[in-house]
Amino acid sequence: MITVVTPSFNQGNFIRETIESVLSQGIDNLEYIIMDGGSTDQTLSIIEEYKDKLYFESKPDKGQADAVNQGIMKAKGDIIGWLNSDDIYYPGALSTVQKTFDENPEINIIYGEANHITRTGEFMERYYTEPFDYERLKDICFICQPALFFRKKIVVLYGYLDIELNYCMDYEYWLRLGKNETFLHIDKLLSGSRLYEENKTLGSKRKAHEEIVRMTKAKLGLPSERWVYNLAHVICDEKGIPREVNGIPNKRYAIKLAWVSLWLFIKHSGGLPKDKTIIMHGLKKYS
Repeated sequence: MITVVTPSFNQGNFIRETIESVLSQGIDNLEYIIMDGGSTDQTLSIIEEYKDKLYFESKPDKGQADAVNQGIMKAKGDIIGWLNSDDIYYPGALSTVQKTFDENPEINIIYGEANHITRTGEFMERYYTEPFDYERLKDICFICQPALFFRKKIVVLYGYLDIELNYCMDYEYWLRLGKNETFLHIDKLLSGSRLYEENKTLGSKRKAHEEIVRMTKAKLGLPSERWVYNLAHVICDEKGIPREVNGIPNKRYAIKLAWVSLWLFIKHSGGLPKDKTIIMHGLKKYS
């Protein structure tokens, strides 16, 4: 059986499409659980329309990760998928997942391809994905959360999501699992991940990147250098300095980026990074 868990809070504009994408998968061995954090919009009235086809609760929780954990605890399925209340599965996704697990009994975690979609569901771009490599995963999250599935025994071995994290609880979990587990990448389009200004991915870019830097430092001993540089870019972009002027790299941006990167590495790593490319490029070439 596959269990899909959806954490939900005030996503009435999207929840119907999310529910329909799950219930229309056409597999018999499906359990669908929605853990709602006490929505005050139209979310609950929409979920009520499907109450004969899914299980749901609505009560205060400690955030997204806590809601997912509660759903997993209730799950009867031996395969778990986590689908946020503004994301979707594409037709045939769950049958592909079931078939892949059946054909690979030694594999506990699989992930596929995903699209970024707009508020209204149109295609934006393909989510960047690549075959599994744990060292690469430390520097880039190439796994789209709704396109990953795992056997439930994983939580027995490695625990649940970290409820102290607000933005990168999925990425932290992949890093935790990847130390000892091999993830199987399948070249199949499974899900659509919605991007719009109000969601956490775009609406809180600096907070999200700062949390990733802190998380990778806690997990790896030192923060990922790439994620520190990514945070530096976000901070510089917030200053309103254009990266290019008339199609030419902006010297002012490069210098600012170098200084911000230097400050972040001293703050989070206690010294200079091994890869000094961005810092040296800004300070030497343009100073």
